[in-house]
Order: sequence, then C-alpha cells, then structure tokens
Amino acid sequence: MLDRRSLSPSLIRSLEVFVAVAETGQMRSGARLLGLSQPAASQHIASLEKAFGTRLIDRSVRPARLTHAGLRLHNRAQKILHALSDMESELRHVGQASISLLRVGIQASIATTLTPSLVALVQSEFGVEDITLHAGQSGNHEHLLRTKQADLAITSNPFLDMDGLERHHILKEDYLLVLPSGYDGPTDNLEAIQKRLPLVRFGDTTNAGRKIAQHLRRLRFEPDKVIQADRSSMVTSCVSAGQGFSLLTPTLLIDGMVENMKLRLMELPVVGLSRTLTVVARQGELRNLPTAVAELSKRKLMHQIVEHVGEIGSKSVDHA
Repeated sequence: MLDRRSLSPSLIRSLEVFVAVAETGQMRSGARLLGLSQPAASQHIASLEKAFGTRLIDRSVRPARLTHAGLRLHNRAQKILHALSDMESELRHVGQASISLLRVGIQASIATTLTPSLVALVQSEFGVEDITLHAGQSGNHEHLLRTKQADLAITSNPFLDMDGLERHHILKEDYLLVLPSGYDGPTDNLEAIQKRLPLVRFGDTTNAGRKIAQHLRRLRFEPDKVIQADRSSMVTSCVSAGQGFSLLTPTLLIDGMVENMKLRLMELPVVGLSRTLTVVARQGELRNLPTAVAELSKRKLMHQIVEHVGEIGSKSVDHA
C-alpha cells in the first residue's frame, strides 16, 4: 500500500525530476535540465521510490534504465504533469484580456539577438506580466514542451512527432563554410581543407551536431580530427583563432560577427545541408502571439544577418 506519509509536499517537483531523468536517460542530464544538482535529483528519485515502495530505476546496468514500475510511473507522471499544466493555462486565461505568464524556450544561438525585442513585444502588445526565458538546444525545448514547462519555443526542430502543436515558419538557412581569416589553402573540397585544419563543429549531444555528422557521413567525409563544442560562440572563437574550420548557418554566425571575430565565409562546397527555425506553441493557447513572435524573429534575424554576416549570409537564407 502507498505510504502517503512518505510523500513529500514537493511530489510534483519529484515527478518532474523523474520524467526529466527518464527522458534524458541520465541522472546528471535530467538534473541539469531542471537546474538541479545531481545529488538533489537523486534525492527526489529516492523519495518517490520510498513512497511507492519499489525501485523505479535499475542502477545495476549501465546506462541505468527504468524498471517495469518506472515505465508505468513515467506514463502516469506525464499525464499528471500535462493535466496540471492544462489547468494552470486555463485558469491563467479565464476572464483575462492579456496573457499573465509566458514561458519561452529560445535556441541558444539566437537568444542574445532576440531576447530584448521579444520581451518588448510580449509586454507592450500582449500585456504579458511575467516572462521566463530558457536558452538551450532543441532537445531542451522538446522536454520543456512535452512536460508543459514552456508555452512556446523558438527552435530548430518543429517536433513533427508531437501532436497538439501549432508551428510558424521563421526562415530556412543553408550552412556556410567558415574559415580563419588568414587561411590561404584550398576551399573547394572539404577533404583538402581538413588536411590543413581540423573540423570544429557542434557536439554529438546537440541536434545540429548529429545532423552535420550524419550529412557528412552520407557524403563519405569523415575528418581525421574533430573539435566539438555545444555553443556557436565556442565554435566561431576556435575558428577565429585559427584552430580549425567549421560549417555554420548565418544565424549561428551572428554572435561571433557582432564580437568582430575574424572569419572568412564562403559557400559550402557540398549541397543539402540546411536548418529551419520555427516558432512552436501548444495549439490555440496563446491566440495570435506565436504568429507575432515568428514575424518579429524573422525581421530581427534578417536585419542582423544583413548587417553582420553580409551578402553571402543573406543569399543563403530563405525567409518566404
């Protein structure tokens, strides 16, 4: 029988931690996603296991995996968290002409560019009183949307496998070849370039990193040396210092170009590598706010691309 006395008042938080750990597959990753330490996340899981009198995670194998009870709880916990979020959203909007609270996930590479204008828009035109912003990768946004900890995401993944979402196109952009400013070697062949410089790219833990690696494998290009990082500023700073070359889109280059990093930009000598930015929100909850955010994002990003990345960046973007 469930020992209700052992259920902490922070049960909902414990369920959030459990879902985060279950979906990331690691205690450390789940804790980081929620801004907790690993010991704190472990304590939440231990509290749930004590309350329900059963093991939820099998720690005897590596990587750890959910037990049968853990799988059952994961399914129930998702429904509970979704129901609570639906209730919160409904009560927030009842009888109100404005949206009192807005929680937004923003792709880390464009967060600095968009945040001031985004805050100004939702405050002045939609009367939003409280705003919470999360910068991160698309994987973070997926978790935030699934667990209803975010109302809207500006992201590089439209999450087409998730139901109940509305999607608003911002732009599609091709990747560019990014070289140190002083590089004077061949530029028409990636194999020739990597004989002189290692490839600097997003890590395999990011959606962009996996996409680039998969595309290059299809082209049968596997560089001998690779430097991986999970932020565009880290990638561009390495290239600017002459430590390698990279493949980046115009929006991924904005922060580096604003910082006056010395880079040489060229069209990529391979085809088919691009990314799309989209505003994703739960269907019908925010009225016309997602559309307005998409239009603002398009205008702001195109302005920054034209001003800082230049003509080559503008030519590689389709914002229709």
